[in-house]
Amino acid sequence: CGRGGVSEKKRPPPVKVLSAQLRAAGNRSSAGTGEGFVLRMGRGRSLQVSLVWMQGTVLEAQLDRNTVLLMDETGTFAVQGVNNIPKGKPCLSPGKYVMVMGVIHAVSPEPVIRAVKMADLSELAALHRRMWKLEVEDLQQVLA
Repeated sequence: CGRGGVSEKKRPPPVKVLSAQLRAAGNRSSAGTGEGFVLRMGRGRSLQVSLVWMQGTVLEAQLDRNTVLLMDETGTFAVQGVNNIPKGKPCLSPGKYVMVMGVIHAVSPEPVIRAVKMADLSELAALHRRMWKLEVEDLQQVLA
């Protein structure tokens, strides 16, 4: 794992999300750029997202399919393109706790993210896991 050398200019910062939020997301917005999906934030608020930051535990690595299955506290999600992430392979053992930054590819029946960057957070997994839901809620309140 490590920091990907991907150019991130002209791209909005990633939105921290939980897999259940993606599963409940609306389809691509037809307004504006038409890019991304619409997260429902409650109280009638919504947020359009395409680039997301997610965290979860590796359940299964399918390197022949360039995919890894992760689970956060709200469910599972798939991450594609993992073989293309520089230094990404050490992240992919079952049980590792990782962060993934990527573009939403699908939300149904299961969220699928195309990875841009991955990092291994296993060393402090208990802390990261405990803080993650709070970080997601905090950022989304600011954005929505």
